[in-house]
Amino acid sequence: MNFASVRYSYEAGISRITLNRPEKLNSLTRSMMRELATALNLTQEDQARVLLIQGTGRGFCAGQDLSEHDFSQGTENIAFEQLIREVYEPVILQIQALNIPVVAAVNGMAAGAGASLALACDIVIATRSAYFLQAFAKIGLIPDAGGTWFLQRLVGNARAMGLAMLGERLSASDAQDWGLIWKCVDDEKFTAEVEALVRHLSTAPTLAMAHTKHSIYAASANTLAEQIALEAKYQGELGKTADLLEGVTAFLQKRAPSFSGK
Repeated sequence: MNFASVRYSYEAGISRITLNRPEKLNSLTRSMMRELATALNLTQEDQARVLLIQGTGRGFCAGQDLSEHDFSQGTENIAFEQLIREVYEPVILQIQALNIPVVAAVNGMAAGAGASLALACDIVIATRSAYFLQAFAKIGLIPDAGGTWFLQRLVGNARAMGLAMLGERLSASDAQDWGLIWKCVDDEKFTAEVEALVRHLSTAPTLAMAHTKHSIYAASANTLAEQIALEAKYQGELGKTADLLEGVTAFLQKRAPSFSGK
């Protein structure tokens, strides 16, 4: 299904959302974010087992399209707070709340809110030529769409401060070394690596993937005792699933499991 600025498809357990404004490096507009929200809803309706978010052209996403705003009369009427609360926050939270793994495939630039969109995903894989950029300070703003939360949580205060305050490019290789993303791969191997990753996740035990995702996100706010209690709760639920029975049976029979996602 093609919208004006976003493409959506589903096949064999895999939903794919493609940002499709290559002439603008997939920079984000209000209407584009609404299309993205609709595509996320379609992912749930299709009962996908994994979601891939990617960009067309030379970059993943250049962030908010500032040309959408009229600065000619000053900044008094530029409603950035409303934009973040009403447009970006719902989409970022929806990605994090999905009960399936979400993979961001970053080719080229991931800047500003585009970087936040990528980092909202559970697994980020990037081309070696890709880079991440927090350029907000250069125009008098702060990282948004969850940017300050993702940066601090993933790379710690010192590196988060440097990235946010200096606005320097972070190469995909350094992003991998810093723990900001899962993996950086050679450009010529990127498509094959991404495809292998999402196909693997589409056949994984989906409920276990969902509980793993939500457990890890909850850990930073929980005490050790609270986290163990959450693990116990989720293990109790997963212990009654068809996928657990299949996984254990396959292990004992020394064969590859065939998970149904149930």
